[in-house]
Order: sequence, then structure tokens, then C-alpha cells
Amino acid sequence: MPIKVQNDLPAKHILESENIFVMDETRASAQEIRPLRIAILNLMPLKEDTELDILRVLSNFPIQVEITFMKTKSHEAKNTDPSHLNKFYVTFDMVREERFDGLIITGAPVEKLAFEEVEYWEELREIMDWSVTNVFSTFHICWGAQAGLYHHYGIRKRLLPEKLSGIYRQRAVHRKKMIMRGMDDEFLVPVSRYTGLDEAAVHSDPELYVVAEGEETGSYLILACSSRQIFVTGHSEYDRYDLDKEYKRDLGRGLSPALPKNYYPEDDPLQTPLLSWRSSSNCTYTNWLNFIYQETPYDLRELRPATEDSYTLGDHTVERDSI
Repeated sequence: MPIKVQNDLPAKHILESENIFVMDETRASAQEIRPLRIAILNLMPLKEDTELDILRVLSNFPIQVEITFMKTKSHEAKNTDPSHLNKFYVTFDMVREERFDGLIITGAPVEKLAFEEVEYWEELREIMDWSVTNVFSTFHICWGAQAGLYHHYGIRKRLLPEKLSGIYRQRAVHRKKMIMRGMDDEFLVPVSRYTGLDEAAVHSDPELYVVAEGEETGSYLILACSSRQIFVTGHSEYDRYDLDKEYKRDLGRGLSPALPKNYYPEDDPLQTPLLSWRSSSNCTYTNWLNFIYQETPYDLRELRPATEDSYTLGDHTVERDSI
């Protein structure tokens, strides 16, 4: 939560220079509070596991968050009980006229396919276009990040020589961006993917900011449109055992997977995996929700497209490059 202080308190300017959010009296007196509306487009096969992972990292935020789970209509999930999907999920057609404070687009186990070969690609493209006008900020995860970067910015993915799996060190490179508030200079993140990004294209696009990256993983956190589009190439939401489950699943399929790096103590898969990324994960998601809470219009009918150069909230104007 932000700190509320007097307008002229000297410490306010020091805190702001350290990228700590401080709300002055004028803005606080005009602020209205309501639950945040967050939609989650769950593209993962084990949907109930993914629900738990994401809800766990969203739960640390002190303001009430109202969750709507979305599923694709053009692809039938085979690993989740249909009764669960019918009870707890909606399709895009059911919410296309609604507006949300935030949208999370998860990863999906389809990264070896060309985007156009994915069964629900056209539906996903429609949802991503809709998010620009009907969602304040969209958080794309892993393959969802690759899909978003390809659809919105033409950034292509590339097949890696082998699967990138494990816990990888990331380095903060733009500490002034909102998503990095309170983050350490270096932090750990779970990664599980067969593909990477065209890094040259990412770094040369003037619309994109790489705010964290890893020597082994490449760009990790990428921002666009005043942070209203966020692309995360890892799985900071993962639980302690998610990589363990993936490794043992692939073993059972006879794929001879490499051990996830920096994950098992002494590289022994019989030992309990180390949980070394939870604090940075919680910080990332709390920063995102706090950004939405501070900047989204109280009345979502006033929402402006994410691609506009600036948008006005009351007497508060936010420029695209200011967040």
C-alpha cells in the first residue's frame, strides 16, 4: 500500500527518488476505493494447479480483488473436469462487453508450434486486441508473453538448443519502473521453456523497456505502454513443486529431461526443492496490483486504450514513459 503524507514533507521527495510510492494529501482525499476486477485467461492444461499458483501470489494485496477465470471456446481442455470449467469459468463471448482493471494471460504448453498453428490462436488474438481497450493493464506469462510480443510488436520466438528449466538469476536494469519497486538488484525466478525471444528485436523496439534480464535467460521483464502491457518470460508464480512435477512427468514420458538447474539441493531429485523466489514473486505481483489500484479509473467506463500516448485520471495525467 502507498504511504500517505503531507504534501510538503521533505522526506516525500527522497522516498519518491528511491521509487517508493508516496501519496500526497491532495490525491488521497480524491481517491475512491472499490474491488479490483482481474480476469485470468488460463491456458495451462492443469487449470486447478495454475489457479492456486496465481491466486497465491495475488492474495498478498490488501485491497479486495475480484477474480474472473476465462477459458478458450475454440479449444476443449482435456486435463480438467468439465464440471469445474462450467462452474468457475467464462468464455470471452460472455465478457467481451465488460471492462477489467487487469488481465493475466498464462503460459501454455504449445511453444514448439508456430503461433498460427495453435488451435485457439485467432481467439487469443481477438482477446489481446480487446485487452488494449477493455483492460487497464495486461500481465502476460511465459508463452503468453511470447504470444503478446508477437501479436502486438511482431517479436518472434526462437527454438532453444535444449529446454531451459530451473531457477535462474535475474538482474534489475531499470529500477525506476513501477514493477521493480522494492526488488533486489538480483533475484531468482523459475523458468521452464523450449523457446526464447529475438533479443535484438526486443532491445531495438522503442516501445519496449527491458527492466530485468538474466545472463542465461535473456529478457525477463518487459514493459510497454506505460507499463499497461507487461511481459514476463518466466514463471514467478510457480509453487515449490511445479518444476519437480514437470521434470518427473517428462521422465515418465521417456523424454530424458535434464535436471532443473539450481533447484534440488545437491542436484538430488529425491530431496525437497529449494523455494528461493517467493519474496520477489510476491513483490512483482503486488507492484502490479498497486499500479492498477493507483492508476486505473474508478469508473471503468472512463478507461482509455493502452496504446494512447497519455491518459487522464481526474486532474492527474500519466504519460506513457513516466511509469
